[in-house]
Amino acid sequence: MRDFSQDHDWLSINTATVRKSRGQELPLTEIIEACARRGIRAISPWRDQVAAAGLGTISRLVKAHGLALSGYCRGGMFPATDAAGLQAARDDNRRAVDEAAELGAPCLVLVVGALPGALQGKPAHKDLAFARTQVRDGIAELLEYARQANMPLAIEPLHPMYAADRACINTMEQALDVCDELDPSRKGDLGVAVDVYHVWWDPKLRAQIERAGRERLLAFHVCDWLTPTTDLLNDRGMMGDGVIDIPRIRGWVEAQGFAGYSEVEIFSTGNWWQRDAGDTLAACIERHRSAV
Repeated sequence: MRDFSQDHDWLSINTATVRKSRGQELPLTEIIEACARRGIRAISPWRDQVAAAGLGTISRLVKAHGLALSGYCRGGMFPATDAAGLQAARDDNRRAVDEAAELGAPCLVLVVGALPGALQGKPAHKDLAFARTQVRDGIAELLEYARQANMPLAIEPLHPMYAADRACINTMEQALDVCDELDPSRKGDLGVAVDVYHVWWDPKLRAQIERAGRERLLAFHVCDWLTPTTDLLNDRGMMGDGVIDIPRIRGWVEAQGFAGYSEVEIFSTGNWWQRDAGDTLAACIERHRSAV
């Protein structure tokens, strides 16, 4: 297991972590500059932030600073109620692949979606099994396009609390079942993003990480689970402030040969997004050394 205590060479910042500074939206261009000033070598940008700044602008800025990407957030949201909805998801995911390729991302992270309309509070139906079928079919189709662009797809299982609205793939086991069905030869172009916030509780986690192996472990995301949690989406903790044994999980991942970045991804309406972004980045650096 790598020693992170002396530097932050393997820290990546998911740009949602400093999406806001003192409660105000922070442009992605400023986030990139702030990371570069602090010697942070990698980021994982969100598509809406890239779109606001312009894909060409962000591509040039990333290259000018010599930054790597640990991933690109995000594709997915496959289920729909009609052909037009499915086509819209198909088109949007292909654009996401193209954007990820332009930025030099090592993978496109997939948050797969769930019951259509549930995210807006109006689920069109209750057939979760059907939603999972649409997800499987959507990934299968996107995989062919992504292979042509040499862009690996990383399925991110989300905590079961999101099964209705954000992702109906909720465990590593489910995600790897899809990988094994669609990519039995394990070419490395379909795998998983392991986010400790979503999977730390799973009693099968170590066994499924071992099942994934190096070929399927495409991204590793870190933050912490606070107790009590005041908001299931926007109250993630800084590493070391909660109950997740992050070093143990990282040890399992690295035992399979993963040697990439630990990507800090924190949504925190009431805490970290209210602080100065520079202070948040400083905390990420310190906790990457002491708690990851």
